[in-house]
Amino acid sequence: MKFKLLAWTLLLIGASAAAQTRKAVFIIIDGVPADMIERLQTPAIDDIAAHGSYARAYTGGEVGGYSQTPTISAIGYTNLLTATWMNKHNVGGNSNLKPNYNYWTIFRIAKEQSDNYTTAIYSSWTDNRTVLLGEGKPETGNLKIDYVCDGYDLDTVRFPKREQELHIFDIDEHVAREAARGIREDAPDLSWVYLWYTDDAGHIEGNGAFFDEYTIKADRQIGEIWEAVRFREANFDEEWMVVVTTDHGRTENGHGHGGQSERERTTWIATNRPVNGHFHDGQLAITDITPSICRFMGFDMPRDVRWEQDGMPFVGPVDIAEMKSSPYDDDIVLSWRCLNPQAEVTVYMAADNRFKTGEKEEWVELATVPASDETYRVKGERLPESKFYKFVLQTPGNHLNRWVVR
Repeated sequence: MKFKLLAWTLLLIGASAAAQTRKAVFIIIDGVPADMIERLQTPAIDDIAAHGSYARAYTGGEVGGYSQTPTISAIGYTNLLTATWMNKHNVGGNSNLKPNYNYWTIFRIAKEQSDNYTTAIYSSWTDNRTVLLGEGKPETGNLKIDYVCDGYDLDTVRFPKREQELHIFDIDEHVAREAARGIREDAPDLSWVYLWYTDDAGHIEGNGAFFDEYTIKADRQIGEIWEAVRFREANFDEEWMVVVTTDHGRTENGHGHGGQSERERTTWIATNRPVNGHFHDGQLAITDITPSICRFMGFDMPRDVRWEQDGMPFVGPVDIAEMKSSPYDDDIVLSWRCLNPQAEVTVYMAADNRFKTGEKEEWVELATVPASDETYRVKGERLPESKFYKFVLQTPGNHLNRWVVR
């Protein structure tokens, strides 16, 4: 009887844990390179990472390749939101923004689920919601954000302009407080918090005490949000994923960004969740955040949407990484790094880019090979006449994709 009671108790505990509601929040602190985070005292980010992990990451796509992407703010946010680089999402700067909404943001993915997931944005910049997410636009399926805290960059009465753009810091303070309040009281299933002023501090003063001071203040703001998450987990049957990151690094002197220097490309990610080996393999990218949150939340999405994502999850099992392509005479040699020798890789090809214009892609299955082969040669006679090809490698744990332009 004693052992039966123990078994029933363990089953009940397991059932309770399985029933926990999962929620996620990602925070972008603008324009803070990895070396600053690692040099400064940032207790909130450190505590989040202590519950999970921290690692350097990169932005900017592939240097010299088709996916090379400027290291600019709105581009960086969209890299994260869509898990794609600029060659797909089409956001090329901070103004005159023309996103290709065929590449779904994580918010559209959340809203396309069969269950009703609530969403929130706490942002210093209105365009994050109205343009990058495309709220209310037919092209985004008339996306609706449930909890909105933004528009303050346009409110010159409440937040009049101050020297050194410090009114933006005032907005960040308000946004962080509202995000913490919203998480405590409303607990949206998916939230985005955007903190702006660190980027201005870098542009204005470059490397130095001023930039350091406001990075530390941003960490304090993150701490308010982290405390709200801890409150929810302690008092409600919820399990939260928190991801903190930046959108780009900076030039050597700290004033600028946009190029492909190592410091401009080097970013970082801190999360409270257990991570897989990819998180520390030196290939972690800003595009990996959305696939990771989607996996944690159990989001499903159409195959074509998923296959266009350039990132791979840093939570849960993954089988392959680092896909490359090498044309050889009339053939194309695909290669990858094997993470799971027991996995199999199925190779798919498309000889067009119909997805870009909202059409259904025509994928052809070429072969299934052991992941341990780490290579597959597509013979020229199997390649349709075209100057453009897309390839996808699919395994049970993840997918990789790559373009070949002739």
